[in-house]
Amino acid sequence: MNHKIASFLSANVPDTPCLVVDLDIIGEAYDLLRRYLPIARVYYAVKANPAPEIIAMLAERGSNFDVASRTEIALCLDNGATAERLSFGNTIKKERDIAFAYQAGVRLFAFDSDAELEKLARVAPGARVFCRILVSCDGAEWPLSRKFGCTPKMGVELLGRARRLGLDAYGVSFHVGSQQTDIGQWDGAIAAAAEMFSLLAETDINLRMVNIGGGFPAQYRGAISPVEQYAGAVTAALTRHFGNRLPEIIVEPGRSLVGDAGVIQSEVVLISDKGDGDHRRWVYLDAGKFNGLAETMDESIKYRIEVPARSGPPGPVILAGPTCDSADILYERTEYSLPSDLQVGDRVAILSTGAYTSTYASVGFNGFPPLRTYCI
Repeated sequence: MNHKIASFLSANVPDTPCLVVDLDIIGEAYDLLRRYLPIARVYYAVKANPAPEIIAMLAERGSNFDVASRTEIALCLDNGATAERLSFGNTIKKERDIAFAYQAGVRLFAFDSDAELEKLARVAPGARVFCRILVSCDGAEWPLSRKFGCTPKMGVELLGRARRLGLDAYGVSFHVGSQQTDIGQWDGAIAAAAEMFSLLAETDINLRMVNIGGGFPAQYRGAISPVEQYAGAVTAALTRHFGNRLPEIIVEPGRSLVGDAGVIQSEVVLISDKGDGDHRRWVYLDAGKFNGLAETMDESIKYRIEVPARSGPPGPVILAGPTCDSADILYERTEYSLPSDLQVGDRVAILSTGAYTSTYASVGFNGFPPLRTYCI
C-alpha cells in the first residue's frame, strides 16, 4: 500500500469495505503505456472501473474510451470525452442502443455476427465497423470464453458483407485474455489479423485498423513482465506480420491502468475453526465475491493481502466473504497465510484491487451495500 492511500485511510477511517483509488498511479500507468506503445491509440476499457473521477482524469489526458452500453457512453460524455473518442466495443448490443450511440455521434462499432451487422446497417449507416475474431487465451489468468468473436474465415465473409450493407469495413479486433502472462500471445492473433487484411485486399476491401484489445496485467501474487516488454512484443509482432505498412492500432487497457491504483480495505468479521482436523483458520472478511471480489471466482485472480497492524508469525488460512452463500469463499485451494495474532475487527488491505471490483459488486445481495469507492 502506498503512502498516499495509507494516509487517506488513517486520516478518514472510512467504513469497510471500501475501495481507495490513487488517481496519480492511473495517470502514470497511462503515460507509461503511451511512452512504450506510441503507435497505438489508447481506448480505456470503462468496465474495469467506471468511477467518474477516473474517466474525467483520463479524458483530460487525451484518452479514448471503449464502452459497452449506453450508460457508459453517457458517463464518458458527461465527464469530458467527445463522441468521436468512443468505441462501442460490445458485440452484443440492442438495436435501440446502437441508435442512441449513433445519434450521440459515435461512429465506431464492434461486431462478430451477421445479425449484429444488420442492426448496425439499419441504425448506424456508414459507421466504421470492426470484426472481433476468436483467438487463443492460453496464459491468461482470466481467460475469455467463446462468447465473443468468430473465426477469422467467418470474419472475412462478414467484413465483405459489411461493405455491401453500406458500412465502412474498418478493421479487426481480438482479445488474448485478461491478465495475460504470456507476452507471446499477441503474435498469433496479429498474424491472423494480417491474413484477413490480405484476403480482403484481394476483393478490393482495404482494412485500416487492428484493435489488439486488452490483456496487459496488474501486479497480483504472480510475477509479471514490465509494460515495456509487453509493448515491445506487440510492436515486434506487428512489424513481423505487417512489415512497414502498419495499420492504425488501438489498444484497450483496463486492468493494467487501474488495477494497481486501488486498495480495498476490509475488516475481519469472524475467525473460526471447523473442528474437522484442518489446521487452517477460517477468516471471514466483510468483502466477498458479491461486494467487490468477484474475480476470486475459481480462485483465478490471486490478490496480495496485508494486515498492517499485526506482525505475528504467518499461519495458513481459508478466506471467505460475509454473505449467506456457500459460493462466497475466496481462497480455499490457494495457499494463503495471515498473522497468527490476527483478531476480529482488524483491518485488512487487499492490494491491486482497482480493476473489476467496485464495478462487479452487486446492488445489495444479502443487504450488503455495493463497494464504496474513494478516488484521491
